[in-house]
Amino acid sequence: MSTDLVIVGAGGFARETVSALEASGEWNLIGFLDDDSSLIGTTRAGYPIIGPLDRVHELDGVQFVVGMANSSRPDIRRRIVTRLGLPPARFATIVHPAAEVGVGCTIGAGTVLLAGTVLTADVTVGAHVAIMPHTVLTHDDVIEDYATMAAGVRLGGGARIGTTAYLGSGALIRESVTIGAGALIGMGAVVLADVPPDQVWVGNPARHLRTLRPALLGGPRT
Repeated sequence: MSTDLVIVGAGGFARETVSALEASGEWNLIGFLDDDSSLIGTTRAGYPIIGPLDRVHELDGVQFVVGMANSSRPDIRRRIVTRLGLPPARFATIVHPAAEVGVGCTIGAGTVLLAGTVLTADVTVGAHVAIMPHTVLTHDDVIEDYATMAAGVRLGGGARIGTTAYLGSGALIRESVTIGAGALIGMGAVVLADVPPDQVWVGNPARHLRTLRPALLGGPRT
């Protein structure tokens, strides 16, 4: 028997999450919640937008996943989860059946793994992490809560990605490297050394470009 589920947000990543839900067959997707009043009553990916985010407290017995991922707001899922105020048990973990999850890997509540993602062995993925298609996480990697891996990211063994960090499409991270909390790694960057928190690194080899503005940092790290 499938479980009722609502996606919070109705943007691109939310619609990508729909494909994972439909492919798994484990969920009965009711629709989306979104604060854009112009969207309420319309559909996205064939499912209705049923109201604003505050409706979560009316939907008893329903699980949720936050379908938001945006490099310009790297802590967006943390902000939304804090606003919703729901216990971890109310958040679903979504794994596309075309993803590969190896021995010893763990995945936290609210996390989404899209098609083609590979976790090889003993990978730890925290809560509310967004992992986009064809990302490869190798042995002993640790992905902390609310981090985002865009499509095609590759991590060497023993890498650690900090809370709310955002790795752009095709980024390559050397083994045992740490990406600090809130850091932003540009598309196609080749990261060979540790990246401090809240910094933007780009290029091959990756170098420091700038430090994120306080408006993007979203308060203290957790």
